[in-house]
Amino acid sequence: MPPGTTEWDAKAYDRLSAPQEEWARDVLGRLPLEGGETVLDAGCGSGRVTRMLAERLPKGRVIAVDGSGSMVAQARQSLSDLGDRVELVHSDLLELALPEPLDAAFSNAVFHWVFDHEALFRRLRAALKPGGLLAAQCGGEGNVANWVAAVKRAAERQPFAPYLADRPEPWHYASPEETEARLVEAGFEDVSCWLEDRVVEPEDSREYVAVVGLAAHRERLPAGLREPFTDAVDTELPQPLVLRYVRLNIEARVPAS
Repeated sequence: MPPGTTEWDAKAYDRLSAPQEEWARDVLGRLPLEGGETVLDAGCGSGRVTRMLAERLPKGRVIAVDGSGSMVAQARQSLSDLGDRVELVHSDLLELALPEPLDAAFSNAVFHWVFDHEALFRRLRAALKPGGLLAAQCGGEGNVANWVAAVKRAAERQPFAPYLADRPEPWHYASPEETEARLVEAGFEDVSCWLEDRVVEPEDSREYVAVVGLAAHRERLPAGLREPFTDAVDTELPQPLVLRYVRLNIEARVPAS
């Protein structure tokens, strides 16, 4: 597993990620494509959204990258019918090195899992051709505040505290203003970032909590404490569970020359 990444339950995530897929449709709609480009899917996950991107590129290719080996394996299985139109790469985005620059980069529900946005945007800038486009969405400032508070309370309890209480949270929910500044510093232009509210009411709150939000926390715990911690977080959340997401939208362009 590449450094700084988290392993996921890819099959379960694939089954539960309908909200993330819905958000991705809007982001893809803001990415102007003619159909023959080569586009980076930065954090492809289980491949559900990668397929949507490939449908926009009937004569092009997708370079789909993820730091989780289980996600890459699931995506490879799910996308096998697309042949060489999709290339799967197992890599931490902060270590991404591609042989040739690409026409555009897309990402959905990923960047908030990367702490160092300065380094991330420099990597993405280096991966793009002159004039290359970036369209992305991730968790932004204020994202799932009730969820974040519940996780913090559970992490401070025994027997979880020795493993979690003094560790930084595994997400980085940035503001539009700081994100725009980081993109400009990385060498992008025509930068635009804004927040958007979305609401999710999962049918099975415990499973959604465990798979979509707690993978990094569970990875830090001994195997015998992972399910009890999931239960502790679930009991801290109101039922029925309503998660108020704040999505950070990102658009930018590499200078043409």
